[in-house]
Amino acid sequence: MSDLETDFTGAVKAVAALGVDPGNDVKLRLYALYKQATIGDVDGKRPGFTNVVGRAKHDAWESVHGMSSAEAKQAYVDLASGLIG
Repeated sequence: MSDLETDFTGAVKAVAALGVDPGNDVKLRLYALYKQATIGDVDGKRPGFTNVVGRAKHDAWESVHGMSSAEAKQAYVDLASGLIG
């Protein structure tokens, strides 16, 4: 396993164990970076206006469209390390 993969896996575990809520904006950014790192570009239709949470997640993920898996993993690690300390 590469260093980036190890760092990413550790960051995901550390974020899941956070005792403090980092706020919706940070959680959406983490979600988008995680999905981009593990799946790639968002696919499918944007949820309708009645699905506020689904729409926010879709929009966040779409905001990192085209980012490579490695770039997304590094960005996730960087953001998580700022939260963890």
